[in-house]
Amino acid sequence: MTHVRTHADELRAVARHLGRRRFLTATGAAAALAFAVNLPATGTAAAAELDARRVSDDPFTLGVASGDPLPGSALLWTRLAPRPYEPGGGLPAGARIAVQWELAQDERFTKGVRRGTTAAHSEFDHTVHVEVAGLAPGRVYFYRFRAGPWTSRTGRTRTAPAPGARASRLRLAAVSCQAYPDGYFTAHRHLAQEDLDVVFHLGDYIYEYPIDSTAADRHYKPGTLPDVFAHETLTLEDYRLRYALYKSDPDLIAAHAAHPFVVTWDDHETEDNYADDIPQNDVPPEEFLIRRAAAYRAYWENQPLRAPQRPTGPDARLYRRLTFGTLAQFDVLDTRQYRSDQAYGDGWQVPGPAIDDPERTLTGAAQERWLIDGWRDSKALWNVVPQQVMFAERRTLPTAGYKLSMDAWDGYRASRQRVLAGAAATGVDNLLVLTGDVHVAFAADIKADFRDPASRTVGTELVTTSIASGRNGADKPANHATLLQANPHLKFYNGRRGYVTVTLGRDSARADFRTVSAVTTPGAPVSTAASFVTEAGSPGLTPA
Repeated sequence: MTHVRTHADELRAVARHLGRRRFLTATGAAAALAFAVNLPATGTAAAAELDARRVSDDPFTLGVASGDPLPGSALLWTRLAPRPYEPGGGLPAGARIAVQWELAQDERFTKGVRRGTTAAHSEFDHTVHVEVAGLAPGRVYFYRFRAGPWTSRTGRTRTAPAPGARASRLRLAAVSCQAYPDGYFTAHRHLAQEDLDVVFHLGDYIYEYPIDSTAADRHYKPGTLPDVFAHETLTLEDYRLRYALYKSDPDLIAAHAAHPFVVTWDDHETEDNYADDIPQNDVPPEEFLIRRAAAYRAYWENQPLRAPQRPTGPDARLYRRLTFGTLAQFDVLDTRQYRSDQAYGDGWQVPGPAIDDPERTLTGAAQERWLIDGWRDSKALWNVVPQQVMFAERRTLPTAGYKLSMDAWDGYRASRQRVLAGAAATGVDNLLVLTGDVHVAFAADIKADFRDPASRTVGTELVTTSIASGRNGADKPANHATLLQANPHLKFYNGRRGYVTVTLGRDSARADFRTVSAVTTPGAPVSTAASFVTEAGSPGLTPA
């Protein structure tokens, strides 16, 4: 019997997170009421069937996507939203619409493989997640959706190689941080034209801040944005509309259609620099968890994620593992939902004993055990960790009095050392960390002890710059020379917008840092700012 989640189930999830006493406060009760109003029951049977032929405008305005490729399965996504900047996408509240999907071996759909019909429910804002099973491993497929007379654009996806397959090459890209008001998503347009197997989005897919419609129109995007974006996202409807804005961008639509994405969140999908149930702003945790539940719900609705990642209230199991034969294992982390509060009030601080406190954690104990256990069982040549915040040490000065970021792994040094000790104990030779968050690109050697530059190199970190956040940036930011002097393990630092591509082979991994010259004007070309290689079995970056 399939369990149908109700309002009561969602409220119990909040209660479990907070504990009964804290939840049953006056504030908690008020928040619970808001929660029940803003998060409708999942899978209820009250929705009314709406004939798709009555949808008068193209409902596929937000494109299509695929994600989390498995050896025999593809996850396909779309959302029906004929008027995406309106609540519900311009569709009637409570409507359920039949959507046909189709998967083929060729772009013209003459070699069909699978097809079926699913329902776009208003409970999920008319988003569709189709898990197509029984596919051949290591294959490219094409897919599309139909609703009434309307047909979506065609998407391209692929399945992962079979378990144990000795794949010789995998080419991926890492992207992050795409603040809509800061500029065009030009990098996504170039990303769509790359020859890639998979794209990892490492967080800050949306930003919660208000967007001034006049400024956005005047400086960055054509057309005038409605006032629904002029306030910070707080409710489920706010987050849903913000995703509609971002996903209506034609360059982002092109990137999703071209490649399967593996996504993980950072902070701005909910609120800047939150830590577990502790918000940045001075609101009670029980109120913040209501907001977090709305943010997590909207995130799952609008991303190509599978059913195990669907949240229950303010909780979601986003960390997960993907394998590509024996070539690569990807352990996708969530460094937001389980972390201890940032030390010393957050920000950049002179390090103190709190960062070495073994009781503090960035990942939470369960996720940390899962990561190390996964390495112990790994059969992969490359063990890749897509995650959010800078892993390598990043001192602000080469002298005493330097500061470290309390939001990054530097602020959780004991947590980092446990992870590195776990990698050593399990014999992980080819550790590769993929990072976003900082709006600049870095290439870094991971040291056994960052306080000793002569210590052994145990892995590689590749930090992708932002898609748009920070506007145009510069090849050499103001602190370029100082930062490289203070951190000799940093081999590259660039402040332009763009992404990084990584080619994994049996003998080496190659990183190409791709940058665009501007994002405040459209159509900027892309170029390779730098390339590096690390050899399998011999960690350490060298220029290519």
